Amino acid sequence: MRLLGRKHYVPAGANEITKKLGLGQEQAREVRRELRGLLRSGRVVRLPDKRFALPAEEDLTAGRILMNRRGGGRVVTTDASQPAIDISPNAAGTAMHNDRVLVLVDSTVSSVQRRGQHQPAGPRGKVVEVLERARTQVVGTLEKSRQLWYVVPSDPRITHDIYLPKLGQAARPKASRGDRVVVEITEWPSRHNAPEGKLVEVIGSPGAPGVDVESVIRQYELPSRFPAKVQAEARRLGGEVTAADRKGRRDCRKQLVVTIDPVDARDFDDAISLERLEGRRWRLWVHIADVSHYVTPGSTLDKEARRRGNSTYLVDRVIPMLPEALSNELCSLKPGADRLARSVEFVLTESGRVEQAKFHSTVICSKRRFAYEEAMAVLERKPAGDIEQMLHNAHRLAQKLRQARFRSGALNLDVPERKVLLDANGRVSEVRRVENDVSHQLIEEFMLLANETIAREIKRRRVGAIHRVHEEPDTEKLDNLRAQAALMGLRAGNLADQKQAGKFLASLNDHPLADVFRVGYLRCMKRACYSTEPIGHYGLAKEDYVHFTSPIRRYADLIVHRVVYQKAKLDATALATAADHISVTERNSADAELDSKLIKLLSHLQRQLDRRKPETYTAMVTEVRSIGAMVDITELGLKGLVKRLSLSDDHYRFVPERGRLVGRLRGNEIAPGDQLKVQVEGINLQKKQADFRVIKTKAAKGKKKKSRSLSKSQRAAKPKKFPKRKDTQKQPKSKRRRK
Repeated sequence: MRLLGRKHYVPAGANEITKKLGLGQEQAREVRRELRGLLRSGRVVRLPDKRFALPAEEDLTAGRILMNRRGGGRVVTTDASQPAIDISPNAAGTAMHNDRVLVLVDSTVSSVQRRGQHQPAGPRGKVVEVLERARTQVVGTLEKSRQLWYVVPSDPRITHDIYLPKLGQAARPKASRGDRVVVEITEWPSRHNAPEGKLVEVIGSPGAPGVDVESVIRQYELPSRFPAKVQAEARRLGGEVTAADRKGRRDCRKQLVVTIDPVDARDFDDAISLERLEGRRWRLWVHIADVSHYVTPGSTLDKEARRRGNSTYLVDRVIPMLPEALSNELCSLKPGADRLARSVEFVLTESGRVEQAKFHSTVICSKRRFAYEEAMAVLERKPAGDIEQMLHNAHRLAQKLRQARFRSGALNLDVPERKVLLDANGRVSEVRRVENDVSHQLIEEFMLLANETIAREIKRRRVGAIHRVHEEPDTEKLDNLRAQAALMGLRAGNLADQKQAGKFLASLNDHPLADVFRVGYLRCMKRACYSTEPIGHYGLAKEDYVHFTSPIRRYADLIVHRVVYQKAKLDATALATAADHISVTERNSADAELDSKLIKLLSHLQRQLDRRKPETYTAMVTEVRSIGAMVDITELGLKGLVKRLSLSDDHYRFVPERGRLVGRLRGNEIAPGDQLKVQVEGINLQKKQADFRVIKTKAAKGKKKKSRSLSKSQRAAKPKKFPKRKDTQKQPKSKRRRK
């Protein structure tokens, strides 16, 4: 790096760099290996003529491209402090989602013209080379034109169909039109030419049981099975903690240790214990499953865990990071079983201030396993016994930590989740709303405290590690959200100021628009990721933050355990490579989890259309556009579109300055926050989109629609309605166009 950073350095190839370093040919292989590592981490770029240079010297940057449905995207680098680089659709080349690419940054673009004002914009660039494909195989639907077979990708972010020139007569019996298939891209010379590929696997007909989730697994290349060597290594570790394992550890088996997890959880990786001390203080123990004792660096288990990066929770199954012999048994903090742990011992004041924190390797024995519902029931009644009393004390302490966190500027972005439950045939049987109630918050606050404390210890020791980072939100998007709030009669203040944003979000508690603006604010924020630089976590308002509390399901936590408790010293380049890799696997898993739920919900709605018995749902309008109203189906946790031209109670036009649809004939209005009764109208499984139509209710028949979601004072603050146009008042109701 010093050589490449010299003032008079001229880009050179690997052999020339070896000579300039004063090394012989016997060390050339080592130089090439180091250069490959620097390329993956983005610290060095390789020019088209295979010479190496520092990125800044060539206006080049290496990073991951995150594609959108329009064919463009943005490139993020391993340095989380650097802004993302915007890539327009015609500048993306042949890059696909999550590919590692080399980007030529356009240094002349510093601002954009928007609505007559000069506003600063982020850097823009052009993809000049795809350095590494995130995946070489694509899942899609097999189709046929007059002359060629081709595949329509299931991922809407892949905007090109893939042609199969060699799919001849012999392959037809194996693959039929409409089947879900896996293809491998063999040739894609430029964005102006369609990619070509070959058929790798036929998953099956889309309507066949299990094909939908199997398609998601193939699409995101999730490893569904562990190699035999990994399974054998896990079995050799046994199923119980031995005397040799306990040696040198602090014995905490007499503590009142409990776990609180979802009712269907099998991997219990965190536990707590709380006791009263003299002087109105508390001793809190946070116990985390000790995976690092069993999964050692360089082992077969470690390599497989790193490759997976994290566990993936699909709608009907879990694809774990570790074999079940570890994740559900030996490492899981099951009640009544001795387990090894990495623990943080806190001494806290009554107000929740940390007076002392110590780090121990321990052996524990959980006294009871609570599901969230069971813990909530305990907190809603008087405690019976020591364990229930401890839960009540822990709840009060956790709420004080939570209040202090929000006072410091943390944002309350908790939105109720929807858990999709399936029947024996893999069809949707129920969509259950999961609230972030105080039983969840009890564990959440203690885990956040442990993560922050471990991060501060890493900083104090000045050692390299992987940090959990979260950048500031996009200011332009925040301005748009603020304008939307103003249209709804809400004063949002300066949303770029974290404390003002926190106050605005807190003021929305119990307001019908609360979830709309929380989701809107989340969309303004960039995704949290992993980095070797501790730049802080914006959403949590923490300067120091790592992931430490879930080593069974996250590889980042396992690395942190090794750094803090085993005092491992890791190479900076290796850490940067690992941070980039697990950021990618996390995004990949999150997308797969969402897709697995979405396809089940869309299939559920498609069956309603096929039976011609659509159910009626309550929908909240979240956004209004010229094409229609974007709605959130409350019962399903699903987003969709009500097209403007499908609305039959009035002839609507979009009024952008008011952010709503306004009827020309009767003056009816549709605005964010309105609740509508809707039924499904159409499903596009390829684009993963749903369209809905509004159903008239008896109560609303013949009445002018008002925005009931706003209070009286808020309605008074709304702009006055436009007067009806004279040329439309006496006209008969026109027949609406049908599309």
